[in-house]
Amino acid sequence: MGNFLRRTIPDMDRTQIFDNLHTRLENDLPYYLYYHCPAHTKSVIDRCEFLAQLEKISEQETYLVKIAGLYHDAGFLIGRKDHETKSCELATAELPEYGFTKAEIKLICGMISATRIPQKTHNIYEKIVADADLFYLGTDEYNFYSNQLYRELKYFNPELNENEWFEIQLNFLNAHRFHTEYGKETLEPIKQINKQKLIESHRK
Repeated sequence: MGNFLRRTIPDMDRTQIFDNLHTRLENDLPYYLYYHCPAHTKSVIDRCEFLAQLEKISEQETYLVKIAGLYHDAGFLIGRKDHETKSCELATAELPEYGFTKAEIKLICGMISATRIPQKTHNIYEKIVADADLFYLGTDEYNFYSNQLYRELKYFNPELNENEWFEIQLNFLNAHRFHTEYGKETLEPIKQINKQKLIESHRK
């Protein structure tokens, strides 16, 4: 895809952009976002970096991927509905202050949009961010994050019961596909185990 960051970004600016937005997420996100919380964003950034290393993309490209991870749920600061679009709007408004070009911001917005369900990806960067966002599906942390999402959804729909939640989870796991090679080869088999455990637990 080429070298998108043609300039040198001072280390302080690199750190500051993450610190600034993370502080806003910590201070301004609603308490009831048990899943879409600052810890989730930090986890996604870390997994973006992990997958970027496996894909052997450049340092500059990895930085853009991590920025997309940073902003992918920032739209919740504005509102829950269509938060991916709101996240892109925030990135478009704020990233020029840090010297990002229009081309870079467009690429970042593409990565943010790739996290929209159902996920659709068009390049390796979007594949990385999409898999980083739902990385937990293929790990032993599945139950923890699933429970956090259940708590969050129940805030908006108090009538949501465990049987309905089981159906939502099962349908989601059946429809979901990983995009990166690591996702397909390593996370997918564990996701299938998690799905089987979910089914067995529901039968009890």
